[in-house]
Amino acid sequence: MQYVFYTLMFVVGACMGSFLCCQARRLHEREEKHKKLGSRSVCMSCKYQLKWYDNIPIISWLLLRGRCRKCHKKIGIAEILSELAVAAAFTLISLSFNVETATLMPWLTFISMLLLTLSLSFLGIYDGLYGELPCFCLTISLICAIIYSICAGLSSYFLFGFTPEIITLPLLSALFFGGIYLILYFFSKGKWVGDGDWLLAGIIGLALGSIWLSFFALFIANLSACLIMLPAVIKNKNTKIYFGPFLVLAFVLVFTFAEQLLSLVTF
Repeated sequence: MQYVFYTLMFVVGACMGSFLCCQARRLHEREEKHKKLGSRSVCMSCKYQLKWYDNIPIISWLLLRGRCRKCHKKIGIAEILSELAVAAAFTLISLSFNVETATLMPWLTFISMLLLTLSLSFLGIYDGLYGELPCFCLTISLICAIIYSICAGLSSYFLFGFTPEIITLPLLSALFFGGIYLILYFFSKGKWVGDGDWLLAGIIGLALGSIWLSFFALFIANLSACLIMLPAVIKNKNTKIYFGPFLVLAFVLVFTFAEQLLSLVTF
């Protein structure tokens, strides 16, 4: 049953990744052209209206070899990367959830985490494509992080009773993670990090609920950004690094392996 659940999460995640990437492109085009777009997906080159069999996550992209069925121009790699990334994120997050023994509160906590992951994934995709973090999407992510933090706090309360750390640790974690990026933003005058990165980092810190976990997320986000973007920076020193995708990547990894990471600093 558990492996069936993992498979379902992978499939749902792939579908959500396809949907989020499509919505990110639509949102950007709507803001650029100030008009309402249709609901059906089209090729960005020839405006061919895609059929249902052109929209099967991962499979359609592979079968079409990343090209439009009609004009044969490249679709782009963002679509399949989004599908694979969100599918992997959903699968990794589900590893810590036992579907066979879960009661109501764990289910609510898990669902709130999935919603937070969706909102963060949209921000990561949008930032990766256009180098921006829309304010209303950050607001949605903040609301999802608050809801998850409340659910996680209630779960801890039912298991161990009330402790002040249930409230203080998420807030301190948010201040730590968001504060570092805010300092970097002001110190570099926006050259090192964008004006939305500190908000995104604060949201992630709130959800992680631990200063140590935020520290690991900070390390992973910056390390992965340096390693992945290094060839582009060497080629063009003016290349700007958008941290949104790397912050989301770090969040998923740290949340998945939180216990193992915390064991490294537990004496």
